[in-house]
Amino acid sequence: MSMPVPPLRRLHQVPRHLLVCEKGHLRHPRSRHAAHVRDHAYSCRVSFLIPECGILPEVLKSTIADVGEYYLVRNLSVHELVAHEFIDAFVKKGSCYALTYNTKIDQDNTAALLPNGKLMLSVDKDTYEELGLQGHPSRYSGKKVMRYIITIDLTDSGFHPDSKKHKRVLWALKEKKPLKFDFLLAWYNTGAEGSTLMSYFSKNQIKALKPKITISTLRDLQCPVLQSNELHGKPEESCSTEELFEWLGAVWNQVSLDNKSSSFLSTYCCPQPNTVVEKAFLCTITGFIIPEKIIQLLEQLCCYFGEPKLAYWLTLTVHGFADSPVSWRESEHGFHKGGENLYNFVIFRNLDYWLQMAVGTNDDCPP
Repeated sequence: MSMPVPPLRRLHQVPRHLLVCEKGHLRHPRSRHAAHVRDHAYSCRVSFLIPECGILPEVLKSTIADVGEYYLVRNLSVHELVAHEFIDAFVKKGSCYALTYNTKIDQDNTAALLPNGKLMLSVDKDTYEELGLQGHPSRYSGKKVMRYIITIDLTDSGFHPDSKKHKRVLWALKEKKPLKFDFLLAWYNTGAEGSTLMSYFSKNQIKALKPKITISTLRDLQCPVLQSNELHGKPEESCSTEELFEWLGAVWNQVSLDNKSSSFLSTYCCPQPNTVVEKAFLCTITGFIIPEKIIQLLEQLCCYFGEPKLAYWLTLTVHGFADSPVSWRESEHGFHKGGENLYNFVIFRNLDYWLQMAVGTNDDCPP
């Protein structure tokens, strides 16, 4: 019989985290790497690390520069996203992304429009009851339900302007319980310019933003030795995928890898076996970055190995928004203590890859 955990001891418990790993080949016809990227709709930071690289090839420079604009719209009413003018112009003619800005998933009402046309609302109990729309309790609201999830399929054939369903949703969001948020917006359509969003919301307070790009060169970096066919590593021959993931976290956070006795901040050291590279190129892009642009960057990183290189592998790490209502696909996402949802590609010289997908406590297992 299990005993209840005392409250004080519960404070010291480490939250549950999940790390899912798979391997494949980027040129295999059944490779799922692009599908996994598309399934993770909302990304706020993309970073790549290339060992033994001091100067980036021009094609990669242009890919980074072409990550694309996104938009911040202030005080946008949610009912404007269910208007058929918006649905016909953007939702049905490309991939449209919208995410509430500066909202906290465990405290505030939030909303997200997925590229498949699903509008997700995560709302508190009072808002849910006032709206009167069908939904379900949040998986992470505890025994006493205080949060609900509402999903509206804007592409449903029954959701047309004359339908009862559309009229009810519009009435609920426009008159019964109007919801307004600051939204991040992006639209991808190969046959049209994204600036159409700017003209469509010209009556709103809208601002075009560009992702922030930071680059640096790391000197004398200790790097773990990896073998593409050894996910679990081999003693004295190669490191495991878990060791690589932990090492990357240290590199991104500029943690010393020396384990010096004089350091009071960290006792971490690079896993064994490792090698020291003279220089490594590090680039980080922050903003509202859509999956289509990440796939383009991933493809160019694959092409990096088209010519002989000293590097045996490189990495591409993507962090999701901590307060997004969803993580992968339509899986509900919660914050708990950190809101982690991220993935990392390790791309090898022979175009084998490892994919690591990680989430925190309030998340489903990644696909």
